[in-house]
Amino acid sequence: MSSVTGLFLTPGAGSGRDHPTLVALEAALAPLPVARVDFPYRREGRKAPDRAPKLVAFVQEEAGVVSGDLGVEPAGLVFGGRSMGGRICSMAVAEGMPAAGLVLISYPLHPPGKPEKLRTEHLPALGLPCLFISGTKDPFGTPDEFAEALALIPGPVTTVWLEGGRHDLKGRDDAIVAAVRNWLPTLA
Repeated sequence: MSSVTGLFLTPGAGSGRDHPTLVALEAALAPLPVARVDFPYRREGRKAPDRAPKLVAFVQEEAGVVSGDLGVEPAGLVFGGRSMGGRICSMAVAEGMPAAGLVLISYPLHPPGKPEKLRTEHLPALGLPCLFISGTKDPFGTPDEFAEALALIPGPVTTVWLEGGRHDLKGRDDAIVAAVRNWLPTLA
């Protein structure tokens, strides 16, 4: 885990930095620094997320702030988070933001019931290690849909399927933490 200097985690669209999964990761990964970051719309008390380009620009900007606060190089940070937060981090990396890897929990491959609206256009630009953790019953993407989409990623991809898990992965924090802990040492 020597090249990883910390984690930068963002929540899904409907939650904040205090989401139990993000808090559990921070506690379990100590002493590795973990920054749980709210998007601006949450900080401003708004419920509806901003459009993706604004969120991506925020992550790119905030990466510099967090790495400065932690006293580490941004390229050593692993980015990601839950659902929309992970997707936005993956888009920021696809646009050239330096990162050691991506942790994508409940990645929203497509809107529920709309498998034709895939959110995969940026995946071919991800030439770094990616960890995808999803439930087998997530309406945002089935294991078969993921198998096809993740083949677009040139970097090494690890997938962890939580049997019977839905999008919220409620009660599965121990399994999520274990998956991240097992994966981080593989980043050389």
